[in-house]
Amino acid sequence: MARYAGRFQGKAWLGRNLRSIALRGIALIGAASLATQPVSAATTCMRGINLAGAEFGKVGDAYGKGYTYPSAETIRYFASKGFTAVRLPFLWERLQPKLYASFDRAEAKRLAATVELVRKAGMVVILDPHNYARYKGDLIGTDNVPQSAFADFWRRLSVRFGTEADIAFGLMNEPHGIAAEDWVSAANSAIAAIRQAGSSSLILVPGTAWTGAHSWTAGDYGTTNAAAMSAIVDPKNNYVFEVHQYLDLDFSGKNDECSRAADAVKALSDVGTWLKQNNRRGLLGEFAVPRQPECQSALVDMVKVVESNPDAWLGWAYWAAGDWWPEDEILNIQPVRTVDKPQMATLLKAMSENASCGR
Repeated sequence: MARYAGRFQGKAWLGRNLRSIALRGIALIGAASLATQPVSAATTCMRGINLAGAEFGKVGDAYGKGYTYPSAETIRYFASKGFTAVRLPFLWERLQPKLYASFDRAEAKRLAATVELVRKAGMVVILDPHNYARYKGDLIGTDNVPQSAFADFWRRLSVRFGTEADIAFGLMNEPHGIAAEDWVSAANSAIAAIRQAGSSSLILVPGTAWTGAHSWTAGDYGTTNAAAMSAIVDPKNNYVFEVHQYLDLDFSGKNDECSRAADAVKALSDVGTWLKQNNRRGLLGEFAVPRQPECQSALVDMVKVVESNPDAWLGWAYWAAGDWWPEDEILNIQPVRTVDKPQMATLLKAMSENASCGR
């Protein structure tokens, strides 16, 4: 999510860490096996949270000063609330400082430790290289970052994490500035590398144009995502499409209002129709509203669109939480001194109203 991550340059700017209560974990069973099949409303669905922090700061910043990973307390807090998945953003360049080279040992250890904390809490992990189809500022598919480098990265990541059913692979956060055909080609190279490494893990495939639901059928860079995504190839046929959707005036998530809520809900419904028509499923990988009372009903509507159509949607992941968010960040649902944010109360209400979303 470009809207916020670039603003964080260090712990001092962010303010103090927030601490939260630790209660119980809830397991998500069989998410990967549901990736490509229409299912009934009684089937397990994914209710996720984006735990930001490892994508903060600049490449080269010291751990604990420029960026962080979510704490065990934060992870357990969201498990206790009934969340079943964590989308875990991190930076490609930190994990792999040089293309085609081994991962940085310290960073790989931090990532692996966090993955294990999430799994021990009973939640699925979605690995999310939060790079916008770029490496050190250069687009995938350019001379500086060939598609083969992207494939190599995913081959290495799948060797480390590709044997566990409760770890899913989000290929890339919000590709943009790249033609849909070029992005599909890059995604296919990564998928092939993952499968050649022996992994059957669930893969989340975003579109270009920030993978917005509102722009899924719009040709921002020529061919639309809706047209181009038919060329995705997965030998295991275990993938879903990942879309993001915000509800403010420009669908960016930057603005402290939700004036385009009706348009956002319709866009999500339209993508759901497209998914059904193409016998695919999707994940709403980012969405959020600010705290105003008038925005809470729209948040419920977004959840309902997803959870009432399990033949189209695997689930959702709210943006965002994490130990270093400032208390006044408009979309943040990290608790303050164990007190839930208004959006959390709304999500819990929506979740309680859909008992058929199996837990």
